Amino acid sequence: MKLVIMTLPTFFVEEDKILTTLFDEGMDNLHLCKPGASPMYSERLLSLLPEYTYNKITVHDHYYLKNEYRLAGIHIDGMKDVPKEYKGKFSRTCTDIGTLSQMKKKAEYVFLADTFKDTHDSQSMKILEDASQKGIIDKHVYAFGDISLDNIKIAKELGFGGVVIQKDLWNKFDIHNELDYKDLINHFEKLRKAVS
Repeated sequence: MKLVIMTLPTFFVEEDKILTTLFDEGMDNLHLCKPGASPMYSERLLSLLPEYTYNKITVHDHYYLKNEYRLAGIHIDGMKDVPKEYKGKFSRTCTDIGTLSQMKKKAEYVFLADTFKDTHDSQSMKILEDASQKGIIDKHVYAFGDISLDNIKIAKELGFGGVVIQKDLWNKFDIHNELDYKDLINHFEKLRKAVS
């Protein structure tokens, strides 16, 4: 099972140091997702990261950064078209399990949004179990939304090829008041063990 880490939507002072440490600790799939941010800030963050990390980063906006920094690929939300001039790997976010089969045929992998939004709702779990049994959920589909150390095992049992972690990791560090990010790194190690 793959582990994808998604950035926080905002930039912060220690971000480049934390990301570099995460790469050094084995992170191999980072999604740079800063909706509405100026491309200048994404460029600045990328310029502060070691070059060896670039081929492990997928960008959600400002797709020109993919070629400029030789990044792994681009990520497209929903059914938007792949840019005409784009050649290379891309992933997508799917919000409707009904369109998942169609979307995963064309993308490297697909994030299934809000996967565990209603984990206490037996109907939602039934839908996921049915999709798993029909082979709709497979190694090309990654669980996304409210994924935590607590539900990675469920995602594995359902046959997801990966999980996308954001809040569960970044909640271990207060971007406004902390400089020590040991708790975040320790939590990353637990996440890596959980997916292996």
